Amino acid sequence: IPARLPLRRATGGAVEVLLLEALGDDRWEALARPARKLKAGERLVDSDGTEVVEVGHRTRAGDTIEIRLLDPTLATRIGSMPLPPYITAPLADQERYQTVYADRPGSAAAPTAGLHLTERVLDALTERGVGLARVELMVGLDTFKPISTEDPVDHHIHTERYRVPPATMAAVATASRVVAGGTTAVRALETAAATGVLEGRSSLFIHRPYDWQVVDLMVTNFHLPRTTLLLMIDAFIGSRWRALYETALSEDYRFLSFGDAMLLTRSPA
Repeated sequence: IPARLPLRRATGGAVEVLLLEALGDDRWEALARPARKLKAGERLVDSDGTEVVEVGHRTRAGDTIEIRLLDPTLATRIGSMPLPPYITAPLADQERYQTVYADRPGSAAAPTAGLHLTERVLDALTERGVGLARVELMVGLDTFKPISTEDPVDHHIHTERYRVPPATMAAVATASRVVAGGTTAVRALETAAATGVLEGRSSLFIHRPYDWQVVDLMVTNFHLPRTTLLLMIDAFIGSRWRALYETALSEDYRFLSFGDAMLLTRSPA
C-alpha cells in the first residue's frame, strides 16, 4: 500500500496527499486534499520547509492529479499507512493492513478479502489439493468513491492496472471451477477473459446484466451501499444478496476491511 503524506503549501496551508498509483520516474497519480487551489508546477513542502513534491496537471479522471516526488525516500520517511476513513484508530502493527503476498507499492488500499488469506490458510488450501493461481490488480479510487449518479450504470468508474499471468489463464481454462479471492481478482480475471489482454488497465464495470466468463465462486467481504462492489455482487448472485446482508446486519457481522467474508456461488444465467 502506498503512503498518505502530510504536507503543506509553501504559501501556507496543510495539504494531505494520498499516493494512488506509481507512474514511473518518481511520478504518481494522487489524491490531494484540499486540491482546488493547487496549481501545476507548485511545490509542496514537508514540516522542515523542504520542497518534496511537485504538483502536476489533473489526470483524465478529473479528480486526481499527477505529482512528482522530489525526494524518493519521502513515502518511507514521513508517509503513513492510508487506512480507510472508517478505521479511526491507528494500527499498532502496520502490516495488519497488508496482504501476506503484497510485494511492492501500488495499490491504494488492501483488497479486503485478501486479508483473510494468511500463510496458514494458503498452506491448508494447498494441502487440500486446491490449486492456487495468482493475479494482480492495483486497487484504485473507486474503492473510496461512492456512486453519486441517479442511475448507477451512469457512474464513471476509474481504470485500474491489472496483470494476469499466462499460467493463470491456462489454469483457469482447465479448472473444474474457479474461486476468486475478492472482487479485485474477479475484475482482473473477467477483464482478461473479455479482452484477451493479460496486462493493462481495466475499465470493466460489472453490473447487471453481465455475461460471466470465468468466475464460478467468489470470496468477498460485505460492502457498503451505493458502491461498484455491491453492483458486482448483485450481478453475480442476483437480488438474493439482500437476504444475505439482512442476516449480516441482524447477526452483527463486521463489514469492510478486517470484516467477515462470505463465499458466493454464481447464480445461473
